[in-house]
Amino acid sequence: MSCILHIETSTNVCSVAVSDDSQVIFHQEKHDGTNHSEHLGTMVDEAISFTDSHAIPFDAVAVSCGPGSYTGLRIGVSMAKGICAGRDLKLLAVPTLELLCVPLLLRENIDLGNGEKGPLPDDALLCPMIDARRMEVYSAIYDRSLFPLRKTQADIVEADTYKQWFVGRPMFFFGNGAAKCRDIINHPNVHFIDGIEPLAKWMQPLAERRLIDGQTEDVAYFVPFYLKDYVAGIPKKLL
Repeated sequence: MSCILHIETSTNVCSVAVSDDSQVIFHQEKHDGTNHSEHLGTMVDEAISFTDSHAIPFDAVAVSCGPGSYTGLRIGVSMAKGICAGRDLKLLAVPTLELLCVPLLLRENIDLGNGEKGPLPDDALLCPMIDARRMEVYSAIYDRSLFPLRKTQADIVEADTYKQWFVGRPMFFFGNGAAKCRDIINHPNVHFIDGIEPLAKWMQPLAERRLIDGQTEDVAYFVPFYLKDYVAGIPKKLL
């Protein structure tokens, strides 16, 4: 299989992980706000020392590419590109909103409302959210297979913002932007899941699939989400 170094810095959590043969063998995370520049270098050094001590060569570096914190993304992508250039490794970009879906998909019991818990429904819609300014969030909509039913875009949160989606199907909102919706969107099909964070340890299946499919990035020219035109109306600077 492959050994991948994973870097995630899109929110107030800074995390690093290493996966080998589809198993996470190293993981660290810091929840100290946005002090990523103070932590990331040390965490990456420890991850590299761990793999070197076990004689495990890296095949690629995966980095969360946003949306998210402008500063956090810049720090994470710069680190990933530097490692790839210095060690001649492949660069993999993992969208933060897609990454947020992984821990939810791995949960065996989901809060289905009215005190009920159970597996994620087969027809569930997943709406991961990254907080932006005021009443804005960056979100996408996926089905359970992580097929993007609606690509990432900036939304102003109002009662009817997602109505066309959740009428007739259960819809799950999560991520650090979902709190803005909790008091505004009220419908029996709408569910809010707390405690979902984008962490490096969840990147393995997404990064490995991109490596297998040859979806690598140009190390010299790759830029994170906030400098791309992925989103209609997206500003050049987030958060």
